[in-house]
Formats: sequence, structure tokens, C-alpha cells
Amino acid sequence: MIETLHWPVNGWWNALDSATHYASMPMYDRPETRAANDRLWQLTRHALGFGPAALSRPNDDLTAHWMHPDLVLSQTCSLPFRTALKGQVQLVGTPVYDLPVLPGAYFSVIVARMLDAPIEAARVAINGPESQSGWAALWEFYQSLGTRPGRIFQTGAHARSAKAVADGVADIAAIDAQTWALIKRYDRFSDSLVELAQTPPTPALPFICGRNVDAGKVQNALKWAIAELDEADRRSLRFLGLVEALETDYTTLPVPADPVTLDIPLQILANG
Repeated sequence: MIETLHWPVNGWWNALDSATHYASMPMYDRPETRAANDRLWQLTRHALGFGPAALSRPNDDLTAHWMHPDLVLSQTCSLPFRTALKGQVQLVGTPVYDLPVLPGAYFSVIVARMLDAPIEAARVAINGPESQSGWAALWEFYQSLGTRPGRIFQTGAHARSAKAVADGVADIAAIDAQTWALIKRYDRFSDSLVELAQTPPTPALPFICGRNVDAGKVQNALKWAIAELDEADRRSLRFLGLVEALETDYTTLPVPADPVTLDIPLQILANG
């Protein structure tokens, strides 16, 4: 059970210059969830007693944003957490989403336009090669079948991957289960898609902070903020809680082959 904590909003924490600190929640931030994410951050900031007045919403280099030593809070994918960000950030905790798995886990959903969609030599859409759910899970899915895709389309986002399948540009895609739930809730094109399979669960996308920030205090503040969310925001974000995890829960996961090193045609699709 999470106890309600009472945090000082004055004192030496407030002596920190908020202008030098950063926070973001980029992984599941879409127009329909933006206000709820903002309120979650304001609760977290209130509990901490410091931090930026508003969330950053970087559009380009997330890795540089994540690696800033004064990053107060953000969420990254587990693949960059165990590769590019390894040793550069601190683990705050693992989210619990409204998913049919153990708390702190998630999985990918393999989607297609039809149940008998081709798997071998299929055209696959991936959000990016640095994605656990969009690429690593898909590559392991193919390896388990002893085959491989025929062509890879890189879309830049899970929603664009799902849309590429719905539009017939690609045959299948692997979509983060939390993202897929939001796509089904808000995007009408999802009506034309079916679920072919679910990949084995792995730890959900970790919350992180920079090296200059006290990760324990951020964890406690985020737990308090989650407990204080109203039910409408909790349903909007599908966010149930936070569990403590070890870095090794993530770093021991295999790192997939980079698509550019494979003998598979790769095409980057323009945003749109």
C-alpha cells in the first residue's frame, strides 16, 4: 500500500534553480492524454518541491534529453536504457499499466490486417531500431519462428506503424501493448486491424532521472503523485502504480541486431 506523504514545498529544495532542470513523459503522450500527463507532473513536482514548471516535449533528440544530468524525470524505452543510456541515467521505477500481465511488465502485440497475414518474408513496420517493443520483440518473434522479414519500413512511431499496416503499406507490426490500447481507444483505423500474437512479457518502460538528481526522492514523489491522480486521469493514462526494479532486470535482456546490418531491404517512411 502506498502511504500518503506530505512533502515540504519550501526550504532548500526550492533553492534549486528549476530553469536548469528538465522533465518529460514522452512515451505515451498523445493529444488525448497530454493534460493528464501534465497533471501527473504537477503532482510529482509538488511532492518534490522543485522541478520545471512544465513538461518538456522534445521532438528530435530524445537521447540527448534523457542524458542530461539534471533531468528530474522522464520515461525511456528499455532498449536504449540498456544500450545508449547505460551508466548515464538512474532508474526511478517501473510503471504498472492496466495490462493482463504481472505488475511492472508489458509486451508487444503483433498486428495485421487479416488473421492469415503472411509472416515469412512479410513487409514489417517498425517505429525504430532502438525500440524494445517495436523492433527487439518483433525480431525475437521472427527468430522463434526460424524466419525473417522480407522488408522493413521504419516509421518513427508506433501509431504510424499501425497505420502503415492498416493502409496496406506493411503486412505486420509489433506495437507496445499500452500504446495499442490507446490506439484502439482513439484511432479509428485500428478497426481494420487484428491481433496475430503477443510477445513474451518484459519489464515495462522505465522511468529515469539524471545523475545529479536523487532517484529515491523522485521515486517517492512519483509514487505519491500516482496515488493522488483522480480516477479520470488514471483511466486516461491506464497508470496503476510504480514498482521497484533492478537495472539488471533490463540490462540482461538481449540486444537485437541492428536492422541496417541485416540483409533485409530497409526503407524510412516520411512522417505524415
